[in-house]
Amino acid sequence: MTLFIAAWGTPLFAASGMPAAVIDVPDELRPLLKQHFKLPEALLESESERGVFVRRAQREIPELLATEGYFSAQVSLRSVNKAGVVDLQVLPGKRTTVVRLDIELLGDLPQSAAARAQRIRNAWPLQVGQPFRSEAWDRAKTELLASVASEDYAAARMVSSAAEVDVERAVASLRVVIDSGPRYLFGALQVRGLERYEPLLIERHATFKPGQPYRRSLLLEFQTQLQKLPQFSSIIVNLDTAKAGENGAQTVRTAPVQVQVVEAKSRKVSVGIGYSTNHGVRNELNYQSYNFLDQAWTLSSAAVVEQNRQNIALALDTPPNPLGYRLLWRASGERTDIQELVTRRDKFGVTRTRNLFGIETGISLNWQQERRLPTGGINETDQALVLDWHWYRRMVDDPLAPTEGELTEIRIGSASKSFASDQDFVRSYARHQSWFPLTAQDVLTLRAEAGYTASKSRLGIPQEYLFRVGGTQTVRGFAYQSIGFQEGGAVVGGRAMSTLSAEYTHWFGNWGAAMFVDAGAAADTAPTLQWYRGHGFGARWRSPVGPLALDAARGQGEPGTRIHFAIAVAF
Repeated sequence: MTLFIAAWGTPLFAASGMPAAVIDVPDELRPLLKQHFKLPEALLESESERGVFVRRAQREIPELLATEGYFSAQVSLRSVNKAGVVDLQVLPGKRTTVVRLDIELLGDLPQSAAARAQRIRNAWPLQVGQPFRSEAWDRAKTELLASVASEDYAAARMVSSAAEVDVERAVASLRVVIDSGPRYLFGALQVRGLERYEPLLIERHATFKPGQPYRRSLLLEFQTQLQKLPQFSSIIVNLDTAKAGENGAQTVRTAPVQVQVVEAKSRKVSVGIGYSTNHGVRNELNYQSYNFLDQAWTLSSAAVVEQNRQNIALALDTPPNPLGYRLLWRASGERTDIQELVTRRDKFGVTRTRNLFGIETGISLNWQQERRLPTGGINETDQALVLDWHWYRRMVDDPLAPTEGELTEIRIGSASKSFASDQDFVRSYARHQSWFPLTAQDVLTLRAEAGYTASKSRLGIPQEYLFRVGGTQTVRGFAYQSIGFQEGGAVVGGRAMSTLSAEYTHWFGNWGAAMFVDAGAAADTAPTLQWYRGHGFGARWRSPVGPLALDAARGQGEPGTRIHFAIAVAF
C-alpha cells in the first residue's frame, strides 16, 4: 500500500491510481475550490497539457478567491514528479476587510421616519471590520432595498453602489445610495380578467383598505389568499405606482392595486388510485363545479372505495363573506369494516369557519345516524345531533414538508337526548405536533394527543365521537384502530384516548431515514387505559404531495413486524 497526497492536500491511502494534480491550499478555502474548480480526471501525459492546466488554475483560482475577499492570491507551480503529477501551491494573501461604510438614504424616508432610517442602517449585515465577500455584498444591497420598499416606499430604488478595494492594504470602502421616493397608500382595487365571476369574489379577500399605508406583506398575503381560490388558475397582484395620484402633498401618493386573473375551468372531473396500510387500495372519483348556480359556490362530490371503507359525499362550499366567514354544507353515506366492527353511517351537517392570522376557527352542527354491527357484540342503531367547535393553528416553514414549526388542534362537541340524540355526551379532543430542526438535515418530530367523551355510557354514541387507536399517525406496529374497547370479537370505540410519538429523521436530499417510538391507549374509561408501545424505522421521500413514509414497526406484544405506508404529513 502506497501513501499518496489527495488532490486537496489531505492524506489518503490510495488502493490504485493517483491524482493528476496536488493543490496545497489552506483548509478554510478548500471547500470553495472543491465545489467550483474542476481537476483533471486523468493524468496529464504531455508537457503542453500540464501547461494548459497550470495556466487555467492561475486564472480561475484567484478569481474564485476574490469572491471571498482574497484579491492578491497567487498560484505557483512547485513541481511535476516523474509520473506527471502536477504540484501547485495557493497563497491567498491577506483577506480584505471593510474599513468604511457609507449608506445614504434619499427621498422622504430620512425626513419623515428618521428612527426607521437609522434602524435600516444599523441592520446592514456587512459592517466595518468584517471580511469583504462578494456574495455578502450583493445580499446586503438586496436586503437593504427590500427593507426600505417593504413599508410605505413601494417605489424605492437603488441610485448607486460601489465597493472600492485597495488590494495592497487589503481594505474595502463601501457606499450605497437608496432613494426611497414618496410614501404610498393603498388605492382602489382594479380587477382584470373576470368573465364568469363578480369583482366581489376578489374584493372580499382584500387584506387592506383604501387609504391604508402600503405594506408589502399585506399585498403578498392578499395574493396568497387569491391563489388558493379554485376559481382561478393564475393570479398577479401589484401596486401600480405609475398611476399613483398625489394626496395634496408631494411626499404621499395613492396607488391603485391591480389584480390580473386567469379563470380556471369551472368544472372538473378527476379519478385517482392510491394505497395505505390503514385502508388498503383506494379508488376515487371526484366532480367539482366552481361556479354552482353562477354564485361562485363550489359543489364537490366524491365516491371512494377502499378495502375497509366505502364513502359517497356531496358538499357545497360558499366563498367567505366580508367578515371572512364561509359555510360548508355536507351530506355523506359511509360503510366501514374495521377490526370486526361494521358501521353504516349517514350524515348531514353545516360548518361555519373563518381563517384569521393563520388560525382557523369554526362551529358546526352535524346530524348522523349510525348502525353498528360488531362481531359477537350488540347490534345498535344510534343517532346524534352534535354541536361542535374547533380551533386549528398550523405554523410551519413548509405546508407539505415541514421541518420547523408546530400544529395545534382543539375540538369540543356535545349532544343531548333533548335534541335528536340517543345519548347525552360532551366530547373533547386536543392534538399538538412540533418539528425541531436539529441541523440542516436532521429533524425531530414530537406529537401528543388526548381525547375524552364525558357520558354515562358509550352506548348510544356514534363511533365518530368515541376513540380507537393503532396504525399510521397513531401507534405504528399495530393494525389500524386495533386498540380500543373489546366487545365480543370486535374492537369498538371507547370514551378515553391518548397517544405520544417521537420521530427522528435524517434527510439525504429528497430521501430520508427515520427512527420512531409511538405509544398510545384507548379504553372505555380513563382509569382502565392500558398503554401500548411501538417502535421502528422507515424511509421517507419528499414527493410533490408531501413526504411519503414507508415504516417497519414492531408493536408491544405483537407477533411480528408490521409495515405502514402513507403520506407522513399531519393535517
